[in-house]
Amino acid sequence: MDALKTNTFDIILLVARPAAGKSEIIAHLKSTPIEKRIPLYHIGEFEELDDFPMLWAWFEEDSILSRLGHQRLHTDDASNFLYPYLWDLLIERINLEYSKKLRDEPGYHDRKTIIIEFARGTSHGGFSRAFEYLSKEIADRLAILYLNVSWEESLRKNRARYNPDRPDSILEHGLPDEKLENIYRYIDWEELTASQPDTVQIQGISVPYVVFESEDDVTSQGGDLLGERLQEALSQLHEKYIESRK
Repeated sequence: MDALKTNTFDIILLVARPAAGKSEIIAHLKSTPIEKRIPLYHIGEFEELDDFPMLWAWFEEDSILSRLGHQRLHTDDASNFLYPYLWDLLIERINLEYSKKLRDEPGYHDRKTIIIEFARGTSHGGFSRAFEYLSKEIADRLAILYLNVSWEESLRKNRARYNPDRPDSILEHGLPDEKLENIYRYIDWEELTASQPDTVQIQGISVPYVVFESEDDVTSQGGDLLGERLQEALSQLHEKYIESRK
């Protein structure tokens, strides 16, 4: 059984600038009963793969190592990555975690969608570099929902959501303004898709995408407005997805 028979996505890649609303969309999907979620959003039972918990674990480990008097492995004292290839490692970790799910659950996508999410700036290669490291196994089942917000909106929402008492929280983590600007002010999504209005090439596969406009912060507002816009975007994406898999 596959997406053509179940009416659901196998894999959705949710990408955007930081604080664009990726986590809020996932929270909305979780709050929607599955009997409504399938016809509205083409997502039934689902799991998430987010690279934020992976990189946050590196910060915590390095802090412990530093306290114990040992050399840090991933980051410096200001929590900057020591090596640019660590961004590639995060994508490879996503590939690995996905492959283990398929290994451990035969017929995984007969029952489940997986939602992958991350943000990338041009300072560390952008989405184009991240896509180079996504596995063919993922690309072959993938559809992309891109959340479009300006740099200014990303900065505003990053400030608004940050809770210093819960820096590890998916919904409440944030970055200092200077670091956010250095890493994420410039992105390459528009450049990457300028000549490709419906699909992007990943591992030689044409992967369908749709742009979800959220400059008006519909993700924070939630409720019916978010639901209606998300339904429209995912319905369009699912049509492209089914066509791409025929």
